[in-house]
Amino acid sequence: MHIATHGVIEADVRDSFLLTWDGRLTMDDLEQTLNPSRYRDRGIDQLTLSACQTAVGDERAALGLGGIALKAGASSALATLWSISDEATSRLIADFYRRLKEGGTGKAEALRQAQRQLLAQPRYRHPGYWAPFLLIGNWM
Repeated sequence: MHIATHGVIEADVRDSFLLTWDGRLTMDDLEQTLNPSRYRDRGIDQLTLSACQTAVGDERAALGLGGIALKAGASSALATLWSISDEATSRLIADFYRRLKEGGTGKAEALRQAQRQLLAQPRYRHPGYWAPFLLIGNWM
């Protein structure tokens, strides 16, 4: 599952939300959406949250939205530690998925390779483009 949107992450998790086509997705809504019982026996193997600061949390929501995703039953989550570039993120995520689809590599290695690919491009050398991505949960 991939959620690419804009959101507001506040110190109080009750004030945090992701924008949707028809409103806001609160953290409670996200947790309910990811509930494993909704997907029967399949569950969510990988949730990618390609929005700004989706791995930023506090004592009530460790690892932010990524942590909420794991708590709700996702096997792993790819989230971000700070504001991200839409263009750089699009390139990195497309490469990440391509590497996963090819097989033979786990999620952590696919992310590492995608980050290195982005880093190799002069325009995206700065860590602000490739370093905010954090994979939590099952890395395989």
